[in-house]
Amino acid sequence: MNKPISIIIPVKNGSNYLGEALGSIERQGMDVEVIVVDDGSTDGTVQIAKDHGCKVVSHPVSRGQVAAKNTGLRYATGDYVMFLDHDDLIREGSLRVLLDALESEPGVAAVEAMVKDFLSPEVESTNVALKPEPFYGLFTGAILIRKSAFDVTGPFSENVHTGEIMEWFSKMERNGLVVKKIDLVSADRRIHRTNFGQTNRATEMKNYAAVLRNLLKSRSGNSQ
Repeated sequence: MNKPISIIIPVKNGSNYLGEALGSIERQGMDVEVIVVDDGSTDGTVQIAKDHGCKVVSHPVSRGQVAAKNTGLRYATGDYVMFLDHDDLIREGSLRVLLDALESEPGVAAVEAMVKDFLSPEVESTNVALKPEPFYGLFTGAILIRKSAFDVTGPFSENVHTGEIMEWFSKMERNGLVVKKIDLVSADRRIHRTNFGQTNRATEMKNYAAVLRNLLKSRSGNSQ
């Protein structure tokens, strides 16, 4: 019997925080399928995932986090899908609230909660972007999606190295699939020196700008 929720964790060399992320899933007290997509790690990532009983799928050579998400989708057997970054944490009890909200809304394709930034304990300097209040933003750990939605939208665009969730959301909009926001802080987003957004800021902003242009163009076309 398939488990109802597949949680997909794309990771490369994530032994520093992966155990904490997996612990936050285990504290949900729910029977879920956890798929760790190892994107060419050279550290102890795979062993940590196996020690926690995860399904592990490996890319022998790194293909990037977006390709890793798509790999996870291909192996997911649940009716619902959540993505979680290896350095973030799901708040206790949040997964049940997200599942109940989605199951109570048959016409909704996904439910979206908020995240709260926190500074990783080993970071001494606070010269990093840290939002003081919870916020929405389709972040991993904060959105639960019907897997069937990907039958309509297709997988994530692998030519976008970041901002793929925004592009996917635009596909949802174009196809009339609804994402409903709920009043819940479901995840804590770790801010540290090696966040993808911190170390790849120029690429991130370039990709977000391109995705935003396409989103605005598609909305303009739909309004004519």
